[in-house]
Amino acid sequence: MKKQLGFLVDTEKCIGCFTCAMACKNVYHQQKGIVWRQVHPMGESIYPHHERAWLSLACNHCENPVCLEQCPVKAYTKREDGIVVHDQDACIGCGNCVRSCPYGAPRMNPVEKRAEKCSMCWQRIDAGLDPACVHSCPVGALSITDISTARLDGWVQYPAGYPESKRLNPSTRFKAPRQPREVRRNDA
Repeated sequence: MKKQLGFLVDTEKCIGCFTCAMACKNVYHQQKGIVWRQVHPMGESIYPHHERAWLSLACNHCENPVCLEQCPVKAYTKREDGIVVHDQDACIGCGNCVRSCPYGAPRMNPVEKRAEKCSMCWQRIDAGLDPACVHSCPVGALSITDISTARLDGWVQYPAGYPESKRLNPSTRFKAPRQPREVRRNDA
């Protein structure tokens, strides 16, 4: 496998503060209603405890991105480091990428009438910095790594409730929250 940068999402650490999503919004100034990184609570059917668990999600920068395949004007490119970049100026707003991505990463901008998505802050990475979402996380729940060479013991590609697409091979990896032990009560 060639170099493939991917997000690591540690749901054990994530506190659902939305700082990652707001950092992204502050850097890229998305239109109202457009969010490239979203934070979703895990439902009780996935994590059946009173404690809260969260998934911080953005573009997966897939090994075989369907957005790139479906774009008729080649507005998507995949860099040597695996980052999938969208050129909004080249986009014609057909929506093929929005409809085809099972992870909902590309979003249609209703004002610009063109698609847009997370770029993993490739400009920051090229400058030797972390993406804005990673840099801003107060608990270190987000990071990036080269998944082609990293040791990812304990990390999963498809957590419960997450769409599985082996053909696309999404690069995001997750560390699931620990299941707390049941508390025994003394009823005596």
